[in-house]
Formats: sequence, structure tokens, C-alpha cells
Amino acid sequence: MQNKKSVFTNYDELPLLLNVKQLADLLGVSDSSAYELVQEDGFPSLRIGKWIVVPKEELRKWIATHTKGVT
Repeated sequence: MQNKKSVFTNYDELPLLLNVKQLADLLGVSDSSAYELVQEDGFPSLRIGKWIVVPKEELRKWIATHTKGVT
């Protein structure tokens, strides 16, 4: 899998709710990888009609919780 460069340069640029394409762009992964992620148990996504969105605050918390300490 080839990583893509994120189109966002800081947290404040993110919309309140990210769609799956924005999530993929943010993480630098393919759209299909982002779709797999939002389907995982415990990942902070929600469905609004046919749209899947990720609240940016919940994503930040999820990343912090799932990040291993780096020495």
C-alpha cells in the first residue's frame, strides 16, 4: 500500500465532521482502507442517512488512545 500525503496541515483546518474521503486524505491512506477503518468496532464513526462521518474531536481522542508511546 502506498501512502498518500495528507492535504491538511493542521488540526484547525479539519471540518467538524469528516467524511470517509477526508479521513483517507488526512491519514494518507486509500479510500478503501479508510472504509475498513470506519467499520471497525470502537472506531468513532456514525451513519447519518447514507453518509458515514467521523467527528474530528472523537477521532483525536481515538488516535490518542490507540497511540503507543514512542521513545
